[in-house]
Amino acid sequence: MNWPEVILVIAVVAILARVLRARFNAEAGYMSDRHGNPLPLQNANTAQETEAMRRELEALRERVKVLERIATDGARPNALAAEIEALREK
Repeated sequence: MNWPEVILVIAVVAILARVLRARFNAEAGYMSDRHGNPLPLQNANTAQETEAMRRELEALRERVKVLERIATDGARPNALAAEIEALREK
């Protein structure tokens, strides 16, 4: 073997090792950027999970609004009990 062939073999082995390492890291759930910093992998459900969290957040905001209104509305004590019962029925 002469020198160009040795260099070529070393380069191929290095590239193969890097590809295999990236594959195994991806299977383990993480990857690295070009500087070697770890990055979390984003799975296919991320967009769906984000949308579900947004819907849940909006529902929680609505509940907080209702609770604030109930807590600050002291003028109608009988209506307060009726509103709480109506919310329980939902």
